[in-house]
Amino acid sequence: MQSLGQFLEIRVSDRVEPLLRRPISIFNIEGDIVEFIFQVKGKGTEILSTKQEGEEIDILGPLGKGTFNFQNKNNIAIIGGGIGIFPLYELAKEANKVTNVNMYLGFRSKDFVVLEDEYRKISNKFVLTTDDGSYEEKGFAINFLKQDIEAGNIDGIYSCGPLPMLKAVQNLAKEYKIPCQISLEERMGCGIGVCLGCAVKVNAGEELVYTHVCKAGPVFDANVVEI
Repeated sequence: MQSLGQFLEIRVSDRVEPLLRRPISIFNIEGDIVEFIFQVKGKGTEILSTKQEGEEIDILGPLGKGTFNFQNKNNIAIIGGGIGIFPLYELAKEANKVTNVNMYLGFRSKDFVVLEDEYRKISNKFVLTTDDGSYEEKGFAINFLKQDIEAGNIDGIYSCGPLPMLKAVQNLAKEYKIPCQISLEERMGCGIGVCLGCAVKVNAGEELVYTHVCKAGPVFDANVVEI
């Protein structure tokens, strides 16, 4: 099962409402067990949070075409923010088997920090930041990534998180001419390109065209996608 950046579409209820499935990234795979983590942010995820052990859930997946590719890399950087760190675990775990993994995780404050121990175990270098300085390093994770880039230590960047962070990562990668892949978080009602709700602009030669995150992504080359 290929999961490095792919996602699941989960039906949270058998009732009419909510009608649309919820897109949830794959966090980890161990044998025939697939793990996903989510934050309760609305009605759908609130319903999902009430599911009990042994209860069946209607899931479509894995979905998505674009996946993370770390082949032929020696020293990669993986940077995530907030709930955007969840799709990065399987990438880091697999990449750590063949290359050096430098992990940079950013959170708003100590209260929002999750999975610290899990990521430390699969990272050659681990940096955790909080915006307010309430835990570990104060500031933004990208500032620490930039320091390592300037030291000449990074040959590939992979990122998922809030759009402002992804834009900053995209610009940094372009500035230093480092290959970069980013995973976009969009509302994907169907997950198969039918509802057309997750359109994003990409460069197609000399013009911009629309494609859909669920089918062409959610992982894109940072040089191609418009954020």
